[in-house]
Amino acid sequence: MKVSREQMALNRQRILEEAGRLFRARGFESVTVAEVMKAAGLTHGGFYGHFESKDDLIAETLAHALAPGSGEIDLARFAEGYLAPGHCADLSGGCTTAGLGAETIRQSPQARAAMTAGLRRQIERLSRSAPGATGEEKRRAAIGSWAAMVGAVILARLSDDLELSDEMLQQTRAWIDRA
Repeated sequence: MKVSREQMALNRQRILEEAGRLFRARGFESVTVAEVMKAAGLTHGGFYGHFESKDDLIAETLAHALAPGSGEIDLARFAEGYLAPGHCADLSGGCTTAGLGAETIRQSPQARAAMTAGLRRQIERLSRSAPGATGEEKRRAAIGSWAAMVGAVILARLSDDLELSDEMLQQTRAWIDRA
């Protein structure tokens, strides 16, 4: 039975969503194509109708997960939600950059390019509401704040001490508020 273009697009969307969730939760190497397809409710055989390889899936998943959101970002409000313990604990639904950034270093050039494009877009979006009198000052504040937020989430996730994890999130938020 032939699948319509609309259904193919919906299937691809489901694959990318499930791949993103699984990759963030377990990492690129720990997730198989068969697991992604099963999670998307599709057969393993249909994978190659959408992607050339697992490397292609990884790059496309990063591009999808890091696509710009709608609307403006208010840096202070964004930091509040980003540095919340619930966001930090949500490995499968949380930040793609914090969850997969270090792993992306060892991926294909296409995956690295997708991560780089996502970083550029996030810095651009955060720069619009970042403090500063000039564009350069706003960009510096956006980069520093984004780096601090991602780093805080990574470090908080690494710690098996919940108090220390929460302190890292809270102190980073306070630092951003003061900056």
